[in-house]
Amino acid sequence: MRLLSICSGKVAPLFGNHHPNYKSVASAIRKSSISSLLDAQLVEISALGIQGDEQADLSVHGGIDKAIYVYPAEHYPFWNALLTRETKRAVELQHGAIGENFTIEGLLEADVFVGDKLLIGELEFAVVKLREPCFKFNAALGYQGASKAMLQSGFSGWYLRVLKTGVLSAGAQITLIPGPREISIAQQNLKLLNNRNQKDLWE
Repeated sequence: MRLLSICSGKVAPLFGNHHPNYKSVASAIRKSSISSLLDAQLVEISALGIQGDEQADLSVHGGIDKAIYVYPAEHYPFWNALLTRETKRAVELQHGAIGENFTIEGLLEADVFVGDKLLIGELEFAVVKLREPCFKFNAALGYQGASKAMLQSGFSGWYLRVLKTGVLSAGAQITLIPGPREISIAQQNLKLLNNRNQKDLWE
């Protein structure tokens, strides 16, 4: 289990016909890698996340409990295939394209439970909850069904709280320390899929 990429982004206008009430909305969902296996730059990680990273809507992203968004690299082939098929053009997403801060390998939603701790390098994090997609995700990927596909696939990723700050670079090893293990991210996603008013998500 290791950290493949650290990604950051700035708030910018996000365009797209993916919501009936918005043609343009501010978002920092577009992230790009600032530390990769090929260029393992040290990045400062504070209690509020990656130095220089921004969030447009702090009610749903960022803050202490959503400081870092983690996404498994294992899901990228799913998105590349789906978007290539649906948009009729070749798609090869780069790390950060899902809006994540940490792109990792070796841990999936079924393996990670709310309250687990992740030791990444010398830093420590706590697993908080899954990521719930919205229309901005549809706009960022250029596909109206992206949010629905994320929820139905269970490929949501999850948020971390920073317990120990410091510097980190891509390539760092990840160690999982189990918590109470009451609900996994995958189980949380299934509960959301079963209970949520889907109209709020799909439109």
